[in-house]
Amino acid sequence: MTSSYDDLATPAEMHADCRAAGVNLRLEQAARRATRPAPSLHFDEQPAEQPKRGIEITEATARLAAAIHFHLD
Repeated sequence: MTSSYDDLATPAEMHADCRAAGVNLRLEQAARRATRPAPSLHFDEQPAEQPKRGIEITEATARLAAAIHFHLD
């Protein structure tokens, strides 16, 4: 039985594991995002107002809401 402290892997295998973990965790992407400038707080530099998306309430949703006495308007 092996434990997490066993050194059975070669340094090359451990290095490859670390690189694979970095790729899966998207560490390069996170580093790029962390170092880019913060967005502006000035109102005139914000994107234009976006329309709100419509919400569709299905029949099943309405039945569930009615069962718990939650009113959907």
